Amino acid sequence: MDILKNALASSSEQKEEQREESRGGGLMEKLNEMAGGGRKAEEKEDGLDKAIDFVQEKFLGQGAQDNESALEQAKDKQIAECEFQFFLSFLQV
Repeated sequence: MDILKNALASSSEQKEEQREESRGGGLMEKLNEMAGGGRKAEEKEDGLDKAIDFVQEKFLGQGAQDNESALEQAKDKQIAECEFQFFLSFLQV
């Protein structure tokens, strides 16, 4: 019975997300892309950013990382910079 409830809940959540996207998705997507997010920004990511997305999606359970907002992109960029600085500190020893 729980399996059926979970399936119905996820189905209704997906429908609600689709409705929200159809209402303002076009405008919001344009604004997000102008701020540096969205699918186009994901295509421009380097290997380190893609590795961070992979860890966030597969190991941290943060969901799909293929259409991140500009804020999420900026957060990933900060993580990448910290990792790069950490790596450089080992080279200087």
